[in-house]
Amino acid sequence: MNMSQAIKTDLLPKLRARYERRGREGKTRRLDELCEDYGYERKYAIKLLGDALPAPSGRKHPGPEPRYGLIEPVVRTIWLAAEQPCGKRLASALPLWLRHYERHHDKFTARQRELLRAISAATLDRLLAPARAEHPLRGRCATKPGSLLKTEIPLRTGTWDVTRPGYLEADSVAHCGSSLAGDFIWSLTYTDIASQWTEGRAVWNKGAAGVLAATRTVETALPFVLLGFDCDNGSEFLNHHLLGYLHERKRPVAFTRSRPYHKDDNAHVEQKNWMWPRQLLGYGRLETAAWVEPLNALYQAAWGPLMNFFLPGLKLERKWRERSAWKKRDEPARTAYQRLMSVGVLGRRARRELRERYESLDPFVLKREVERRLKPILTGVTEVVPRPAGGYASR
Repeated sequence: MNMSQAIKTDLLPKLRARYERRGREGKTRRLDELCEDYGYERKYAIKLLGDALPAPSGRKHPGPEPRYGLIEPVVRTIWLAAEQPCGKRLASALPLWLRHYERHHDKFTARQRELLRAISAATLDRLLAPARAEHPLRGRCATKPGSLLKTEIPLRTGTWDVTRPGYLEADSVAHCGSSLAGDFIWSLTYTDIASQWTEGRAVWNKGAAGVLAATRTVETALPFVLLGFDCDNGSEFLNHHLLGYLHERKRPVAFTRSRPYHKDDNAHVEQKNWMWPRQLLGYGRLETAAWVEPLNALYQAAWGPLMNFFLPGLKLERKWRERSAWKKRDEPARTAYQRLMSVGVLGRRARRELRERYESLDPFVLKREVERRLKPILTGVTEVVPRPAGGYASR
């Protein structure tokens, strides 16, 4: 039978007092008796008799005392300047940013240095949860198929040597707002598969001549030799201008395309479409041709160096199947610069030039330069489109 409310009111205080005074064996017998007499589950009986017992430590929540509040302002400042990365990426970015932080903000105490060296990726995510709610991050498919060169440009059915830099994936992003009608600016994104080095350029209406000119400037800016070029089936890339540029040289560049309607074939550049043009410019409409050159200057002078030298990215290390589930493991987050500086990737001269460029950069200065150059461009946005619910994963 169950204990009535009247019996609970009269009997439970006495049972709790006796339960509190007893040792381990006595408490066990008392619980056994209560379960046997009234048919309670043991967990419920423990709850009935243990309500009067004080918490062992007197704290509301179990676990260690919070200790990272001392560095929360530092972490928040770097997180905002680094375009709000996830904890795994931020943990790898902190050492790159901390040596510049004191020149622009306060000096670190010894305790802060200790905590910044010890903080983990999971702790960073928990520490920044309120900041993520306070600072939310600010589509359409616009690929028109180009059928003229499908027989001349093969599908990429094999796997490139992704241990060597030089194999690029390319894609385009429309800054059209909610309508593809009329004229507007497009962003082109070029991503190296091995190192994740990424370049961006802006063009007006993605004509073949403009795309070719942008591709030329990207190749001259790369710190490695272009070996392969892969794109989707859009007419901006599948044209004789680009085909001739890549093939008519002493060492022709392998030119391939992805399968139609298979976005995963170009997965490396697809994820960079969010981190490059979308995260920077949002989903509004840019229909002023005069902003093409300032946007290109922004990509080359500030946004590109900030992303390639100071913002680490995750990269899949291996993938395996366990029963019906696929398991994935990422490499430790590293910047494109760090991947290129690995032994044996670049020649000695190229590494020296890349290192000298890195030493001349300051991420906080680059961030301010991005904001300075971006402000007048965003005044040209004629239509603001909200970000889709859920957004995109930051990798």
